[in-house]
Amino acid sequence: MQFMYASDRGNTKLAHLYDTLSPAVLKVLHQIMQRCISAKVEVSVCGEMAGNPLDALALVGLGCCNLSMSATGIGPVRAVIRSAPDGYTWLLAPYNSLVVNPHLLKNVGDPLKDFAGISTVAYVPFVVVVHPSIPATNIRELIAQAKTKPGGMSFASAGIGSFQHLGGELFKLEAGVDMLHVPFKGGGPAMIDVVGGHTKVMFSSLVQTTPHIKTGKLRAIGVGSKERSKVLPDVPSVAEAGVPTYEAVNWWGIVAPAGTPQPIIDRLHAALTASQDTAEVEKQFAAEGAVVVKKSPAEFGAFMESEMKKWEQVVKKGNIKAE
Repeated sequence: MQFMYASDRGNTKLAHLYDTLSPAVLKVLHQIMQRCISAKVEVSVCGEMAGNPLDALALVGLGCCNLSMSATGIGPVRAVIRSAPDGYTWLLAPYNSLVVNPHLLKNVGDPLKDFAGISTVAYVPFVVVVHPSIPATNIRELIAQAKTKPGGMSFASAGIGSFQHLGGELFKLEAGVDMLHVPFKGGGPAMIDVVGGHTKVMFSSLVQTTPHIKTGKLRAIGVGSKERSKVLPDVPSVAEAGVPTYEAVNWWGIVAPAGTPQPIIDRLHAALTASQDTAEVEKQFAAEGAVVVKKSPAEFGAFMESEMKKWEQVVKKGNIKAE
């Protein structure tokens, strides 16, 4: 379930805490926002978070008021699209809200036309985990096992169109395998099922899986970023392990309404970059497996365009339909 935090103009507006990020990373994101808000800039944040949203809000130092719900994460996106391009409202959002939802949902806008990109903030890689009961100990063995019986191997997700689902569909496409998608109502139930050995595979987040990997309840066989994660340095990337074109990370970016004057974009970009350059931010992100990523507004715009094309193909070829 997704939650929106709203406040009066001039204060922080936080929407949809994302379940792939730990409270520590959320706290760092909040610190970054506070630096950018120094000029009385209003913020929307898009995503979802499993667990108690009030605890999460407290951890990022916001308290709670005017709490409302959104099932898809599109409310803040629409709100920012409708906002005046004056620099007082902007959006911090994960990749699915910006480059996946337009292919799954109606009336969520076109990020390439409706937003002015400021920059990426950071990313957290997906991690491919399997239950220890299956013999695959690496990506090549998983692919070989999946090909012995097309459709016979299943992978769990938090639901249709979730990041776990998309990561799995991308893997099917890039690795040339047929696997059965088993959607659950949330990441928690999906993880419980995989840990229990019922569904054998999951394309999940470091936050969700690392505790189970460390206890041996799950086996990590690949990470979605092109490089290995410092959290799991002994686990190769999926690209390194046999699928060179695979890359699946949950990235976050900041955008403003289209038409925002370039001097305002530049000012926000400078504030964001200054926050990213601090040792504290890099250290806290790294401890959670997040990697700081800096892009110019032009680079971010080109990146969003390439990501739009990439996930459009995954949605179409995977025949993914929003529920």
